[in-house]
Amino acid sequence: MSEIDPAGVDPKIIDAYIRKGIPHCGATGMRLVSMAAEDTVMALPYNPDLVGDPTTGVLHGGAVTALIDTVCGMAVLAGTRKLQAIATLDLRIDYLKPARAEVELLAAAHCYKITRTIAFVRARAYHAEAPDDLIAACVATFMLGSSDKPAVDPRRKEPTA
Repeated sequence: MSEIDPAGVDPKIIDAYIRKGIPHCGATGMRLVSMAAEDTVMALPYNPDLVGDPTTGVLHGGAVTALIDTVCGMAVLAGTRKLQAIATLDLRIDYLKPARAEVELLAAAHCYKITRTIAFVRARAYHAEAPDDLIAACVATFMLGSSDKPAVDPRRKEPTA
């Protein structure tokens, strides 16, 4: 396991970790905005391929879920200060309103409690211009050290677009 310092983390390193270790994140264009022990923020750019309702252009709930799950996982890494294998145990999301069409979606998460084997996280999804007008709210738990395998195989090649 590698130690990380969320206060001084290079977003490019974590972005590479996300792309190599979580291929659907690379495919959807998710990116790390910031990583800190208090709040980790990720973005999902609007993509017509991720639309759930073609008449309104509203983002599919599965894309919102993927973003929230991923930012929660990154918040766990920030909270534990380790690049380690983790697994989502429980992810409860309240969808409060649809994500607007053609607008980037942001999600922020905070790992507020860490035990020897479990991490507890809260997250929220929103549009940048209205961070208090939530699209979704989440509570989640993650298992720490869920695998003995490295989180990312450094020999694995970058996905091709």
